[in-house]
Amino acid sequence: MKPRKSNCRIIAGFLTVLIVLLAAVLNHLETSEPTALPRMAEDMKTLEENFRQKNKSCFILGASGETGKVLLKEIVTKQIFSKITLIGRRKLTFEDKGSENLVQEVVDFEKLDDYAAAFQGHDVGFCCLGTTKAKAGTEGFVRVDHDYVLKSAELAKAGGCSHFTLESSKGADKNSGFLYLKVKGQVEADIEELGFDRYSVFRPAVLLVDRQESRPAEWLARKFLAPLSLVFPTALSIPVTTVVRAMVVNVLMEGEKKVEILENKDIFNLGKLAEKTEK
Repeated sequence: MKPRKSNCRIIAGFLTVLIVLLAAVLNHLETSEPTALPRMAEDMKTLEENFRQKNKSCFILGASGETGKVLLKEIVTKQIFSKITLIGRRKLTFEDKGSENLVQEVVDFEKLDDYAAAFQGHDVGFCCLGTTKAKAGTEGFVRVDHDYVLKSAELAKAGGCSHFTLESSKGADKNSGFLYLKVKGQVEADIEELGFDRYSVFRPAVLLVDRQESRPAEWLARKFLAPLSLVFPTALSIPVTTVVRAMVVNVLMEGEKKVEILENKDIFNLGKLAEKTEK
């Protein structure tokens, strides 16, 4: 019996060390990201009303995706844009009456130059377009997350869009050895070269969302990260609703920075700050 007790102590000790190390890593991730959080001198209602009076229009790329769906619902509810255009490969159907006045432009992403008119006349562009290597293969992933996104940004810029908001990813780096992060970083850099009046890049970590599409690895990750997020809310994950809230308030605040990169912690803080000012 003694050897068994000894083994139990060794395992317990190992697990204790592992938990301490994990906590240390998460704490480092939680505090290592820079925070460039602006001050909100006005509450959300005031920001919304001031923005609404400017009669601006927007388009959303990727409105059928998880972030895009929540973003669309948020801006439709707030009624901050005079016109909302959805640009995608198929027409979407909606049950709520608030979506009746949406404009939908169905395009062929392989021939985007033929659909330049769909991108004309918008003040703000939201890009939540993306796929995965597992779903589309390496070439398909690069084509969607880089080529389609960049060409859409080019057409938006030519069509008069002044503020382009891109949903990217935590760790995006054009010099990364990982394909996903490299592609995300490269498209960030390429769009910056287009010279939008204002360019906002959002780099969220793992999105906490009940995805309709079956992705077992993501499902397991979310089940693991959800409880951790209660203690370390910005280290490895973020609720998709927080990302969307941050995107919207970022547009409403009309900052002076020409190019801004919001890391996961910045997104979380901005989303929560907006939430506080609504109360």
